[in-house]
Amino acid sequence: MASVAVVGAGVTGLVTAIGCARAGHRVTVFDRGPIPNPASTSFDQHRALRVLRPGDVDGTRRMAGARRRWLELESLLRTRIFRPVGVVTAGTREELGQAIDTAGEAGLPAVVVSPETLSPVEFPAGTGGVLDPDAGVLLAERFLRAAAEWLAAHPAAALRPRRAVADVGEHRVSLADGTAVDADLVLVATGPGNAGLIEQPVTLYRQTMIYLRPPGKLASWWASAPGVGRIGADRTAWLLPPGAGTLLKISSNAVCREVGSTMDADREAWAERLLAEPIFTGAADYAVVAVRDCHYAADPVDDGPMLTRVHPSVWSRPACGGSGFAAAPLVAEEILGAVMEVSA
Repeated sequence: MASVAVVGAGVTGLVTAIGCARAGHRVTVFDRGPIPNPASTSFDQHRALRVLRPGDVDGTRRMAGARRRWLELESLLRTRIFRPVGVVTAGTREELGQAIDTAGEAGLPAVVVSPETLSPVEFPAGTGGVLDPDAGVLLAERFLRAAAEWLAAHPAAALRPRRAVADVGEHRVSLADGTAVDADLVLVATGPGNAGLIEQPVTLYRQTMIYLRPPGKLASWWASAPGVGRIGADRTAWLLPPGAGTLLKISSNAVCREVGSTMDADREAWAERLLAEPIFTGAADYAVVAVRDCHYAADPVDDGPMLTRVHPSVWSRPACGGSGFAAAPLVAEEILGAVMEVSA
């Protein structure tokens, strides 16, 4: 049996803690706020889980594995956390062919769909869509709450909300109140806060998201609609459909910008820019319910997600956006493997 300290009660921290507790290890989760923390990067109504990665057979297979693990978590928590509505990706004829070929090599379903069947979504000129039927929507907030409840009831797990961590070293977590906790392995997963605890270069981004309520005449259509990606003026916009208590959510790389810190002031009208994107028709009929900025960190070399073994006993997982949420069970599995090494 090993002891594990998890710093940050976002999706990666909680999924890892569940895996450790189920494997018989003692795990303690620290967060500077409540658990779950509405201010955390992971906290949101919903996140996309895309399985098909056109041109990346190995990545597609990995995400198929992530989907299976999410369904296992859904069974464990006895809470619906995945809506299998599928995700459609816009593409040219060549891109759609590549997507179908990738799905075939990975042994997964995929089908070309006509943009006309997805009205009122606006597809860029010259593009069609490929449906990834195994994809869907993760009910993020619902999962975080259910995971916290499960851990609170588990004898091998301890939740420590409102306990800020001041420093992390090998086999030790030092709290802001002057106390310290020893552990065989430490996972630091505090989102942008990782930079204050781990010497690790990252690029920090801020992205604007808008939550809308569709007009009543389209409510039933949207209730069964898939997620859609690679739309908008520069084909970097996406949407997640409403349903199961969530709103319609839109965003785009057009409103994603690099920042020095989460406290940097914005001087541009990012929400207005996003609303001007050609994402769906009749935008004036949709009620804007909320606008939110989120932050995520990426590798400064390849701009991808990060998982780093800083020391033999210390792992770091900065926030890495929606794709990081979907891949959390895979990250947890890798860290659990390291825990098993420590306890062997």
